[in-house]
Amino acid sequence: MTVSLTPFRVAVIGGGPAGLMAAEVLSQGAAETGIEVELFDAMPSVGRKFLLAGKGGMNLTHSEALPLFLSRYGQRQRRIEPWLAAFAPTDLRAWAHDLGIETFVGSSGRVFPTDMKAAPLLRAWLHRLRGGGVKIHVRQRWLGWDAQGGLRFATPEGETSRRFDAAILALGGGSWARLGSNGAWVPLLRARGVDVAALKPSNCGFDVGWSAHFRARFAGQPLKSARLTFGEFQRQGEFVVTEHGIEGSLIYAASAAIRDVIETTGSARVHLDLAPGKTLQRVIAEVAHPRGSRSLSSHLQSRAGITGVKAGLLRECLSRDEYADPLRLAAAIKALPLTLTAPRPLDEAISSAGGVRFEAMDAKLMLNALPGVFCAGEMLDWEAPTGGYLLTACFASGFVAGNGVLAWLRGRAREPSRPD
Repeated sequence: MTVSLTPFRVAVIGGGPAGLMAAEVLSQGAAETGIEVELFDAMPSVGRKFLLAGKGGMNLTHSEALPLFLSRYGQRQRRIEPWLAAFAPTDLRAWAHDLGIETFVGSSGRVFPTDMKAAPLLRAWLHRLRGGGVKIHVRQRWLGWDAQGGLRFATPEGETSRRFDAAILALGGGSWARLGSNGAWVPLLRARGVDVAALKPSNCGFDVGWSAHFRARFAGQPLKSARLTFGEFQRQGEFVVTEHGIEGSLIYAASAAIRDVIETTGSARVHLDLAPGKTLQRVIAEVAHPRGSRSLSSHLQSRAGITGVKAGLLRECLSRDEYADPLRLAAAIKALPLTLTAPRPLDEAISSAGGVRFEAMDAKLMLNALPGVFCAGEMLDWEAPTGGYLLTACFASGFVAGNGVLAWLRGRAREPSRPD
């Protein structure tokens, strides 16, 4: 007669970077701990938002020094520092290399796969996960828990419940619901006593309230080489005028601070330097230079390089008297005030803020209210700008949660199965 030990069964719910990384850590620890790993995703395939993020070039991480890298997480820097101590940006590059994906550092310091694509990395990753014994289930939407503590899933065949020894929730935030991150998990966790901060848009655009004329003429046009100032934030970059307002990398970089001020005061005023390569004195001299028979628009284009959407913004935001006064016009070119009235809806944002509060978890990301249930990724209460910081922290949190489950299971005795 032989006696075998019943393997632990662990569910990973969510097939984004955090969930997939957690599943990989668990599969690598399976030989020691004796576990079976199953990953569930509501969509027809995993990694959909990951693939979308790589559509314009897969920005995996950033090459800057770790202290500066950590500062990108703002108020959550202290919380995220242990994640990056366990799985640093350099570890992420080495991990990609082990999958056969070489990376390079771009001129901005951002790190990309050499082919700039997400799909080859994801294919290689899923191949390794399946080879490591991870069972992947798609079209299985998590519904919470049943009365006996089992995990409930909506499947094409109907609702089902499954029992597991531990679970990792990596369900994403609330942006891009069509790709699976819809925030439907928030009431499920709150009902179980988990403290969850309201989800908010992050890396988002903002409403301005353009005139019909400006909207019709300039919506969709990029505004290049501008400097944005908002409080202590100052940065040069690009953004796009939209039908509703403004969005783009320069706006995303300041979006958290802008969003918070709007939430408190109802609006936020930013300032745009439309000629960042010129001093105020030079702009004054150029604008005040005699223009002869030329129109003011032609004069601004030839003397100050102000044309297109930049010229349109000046007409949109200045009164007729301000526009006709060379001194006030020059001042506006260097610091054009623009009032933002609201962030764009959460589902349009690149990412979300809010989520499971760190105080609701232990250091290994296990929920205090639900022993054996861990959380990872964007569903936690943190945010970061684009540039590789979002993905890096998602990978690292999955790494921490996966190791947290392994440590927790090591402390539990396995029950013997029936004799053969």
